Amino acid sequence: MASASPAPLGATPLDISRISAITLDLDDTLWPIWPTIERAERVLHEWLLREAPKTASLLLTPGVLRELREATAKERSDLAHDLSALRRESIRTALVRAGEDPALADPAFDAFFEERQRVTLYDDALPALKWLSERYPLVAVSNGNADIHKTGVGRWFRTAFNARAFGSGKPHAPIFRAAAASVGLLPKDVLHVGDDAALDVVGALNAGMQAAWLVRDERPWEHGARPQLIVPNLHALCIALGA
Repeated sequence: MASASPAPLGATPLDISRISAITLDLDDTLWPIWPTIERAERVLHEWLLREAPKTASLLLTPGVLRELREATAKERSDLAHDLSALRRESIRTALVRAGEDPALADPAFDAFFEERQRVTLYDDALPALKWLSERYPLVAVSNGNADIHKTGVGRWFRTAFNARAFGSGKPHAPIFRAAAASVGLLPKDVLHVGDDAALDVVGALNAGMQAAWLVRDERPWEHGARPQLIVPNLHALCIALGA
């Protein structure tokens, strides 16, 4: 199995002695997000076929759902940090456009949201969570709307922060600082692990944390600030921290 890469050229090497806690991203770090979203959207469509068939037909038109989401995001910039609210409002807009009851947006979203919590973990996720949680307090930090308890990983985490509940998300520093404070630490004492170069790595570095970039595919590093560690999977992260 591939191992961790050394710090990229120009990066400060990982200082394991400083790490007193780990913050972890969720989507595309512990599980692949797009198969989950695609399945949840199928469940949503099946619900609409039963309860709002005109809306279901409208959303079958290629590009309409994406157009509605983008239009909603532009019109409701106040909800930029709240993916649940954005999706609910895009469903409501579709219902209105199709001439059906906009009040159906709430139960329609509930059907989507319930399925969105049924994730399929990467093979390395549970062994890594067990190993890491035995050595460090773990805190989830996500811009998404996954629930750590409904997804089945809550037992490994001390607490969780998401952009919707917190009021802002990554890459902004406050959510990282709050995650560190939740376990009684300063950001400098925390390692953040995530797959998104800008949101996770650059955001964590700017907040004063060390950062590990989890990159399960081949992608170049395209930012100025560099992570202290690059790992191809969570197993490699555990090896790097156990060295």
